Amino acid sequence: MPFVNIKKQYLAFGMLVFVVLFLFNSRPAIQCQFTPEVSTYVPTIYGITPTYARLAQKADLTRLSQTLMLVKNFHWIVIEDSETKTSLVENLLKESTLKYTHLNVKTHKSKHSTVMDVNICVFKTETITTSWYCASGVEQRNVALNWLRGHLKDSDDKRGAVYFMDDDNTYSLKVFDEMRKIKKVGVWPVGIVGGMRVEMPLVTDGKVSGFNAVWKPFRPFPIDMAGFAINATLFLLHPEAKFSRKVQSGFQESEILKYVATKDDLEPLAENCTKVYVWHTRTQKPSILNPKKLKHPPLPDDHIEV
Repeated sequence: MPFVNIKKQYLAFGMLVFVVLFLFNSRPAIQCQFTPEVSTYVPTIYGITPTYARLAQKADLTRLSQTLMLVKNFHWIVIEDSETKTSLVENLLKESTLKYTHLNVKTHKSKHSTVMDVNICVFKTETITTSWYCASGVEQRNVALNWLRGHLKDSDDKRGAVYFMDDDNTYSLKVFDEMRKIKKVGVWPVGIVGGMRVEMPLVTDGKVSGFNAVWKPFRPFPIDMAGFAINATLFLLHPEAKFSRKVQSGFQESEILKYVATKDDLEPLAENCTKVYVWHTRTQKPSILNPKKLKHPPLPDDHIEV
């Protein structure tokens, strides 16, 4: 009987050793099933959007913000053309769930500007010599660039792309994916702009060789504001880079690009500038009836934000 007990003890000990050796020998096979951790970092895109009060403002900003909610690591810088920040824009930004910065600065137009100047500026004819009075978003974009430089100086991560966005343009999510590739200045086509179906850089052997533009093609960079984005660090390297009231409307793109790039520096994206991922759309001005002139005026609606 004691012999049987001793035999059982040896058998149990042997089984324990077998289990330990089995687990030890199996560890490499188990470990190799795990994949190494993959970095999910994507550079920040800083979208700079000037905006001004009008009936369609909230509709335009709502449409744009809901596109931007789908963009990873996006920081929206919205600058109101106003003496003060409005509750309409402030509430919309708070409700958007976006990471944002809300700024404001009022455009102070020259006393020499006239209604005729504005009309000519809109149609961009060749006869105007003072159309820079009509250039929109100059002060607003410059205030945003000042904020951006301060933000980047204080930030550990200075990487990213800067994109100047109109609040009524239409953007495909693909254009933001393209921006992640930018080393210096990325460019791509823009649809429905400059009197053309598409205005675009011309690419030869992977380099920008020219521009397909009919409106003032002699511009240093005949490209729309929606057609390029700039590496954010370049605004730290070039603190003097800004927009100017001293150049006429349509030359603001060339004004900012001259500080940070030459034509040889431009990087053709969107499949060598063969795809359109952004459109220069404009919201039609709403036609609203004057209630005072109606035989049966509607109920007051001033208490509702539109």
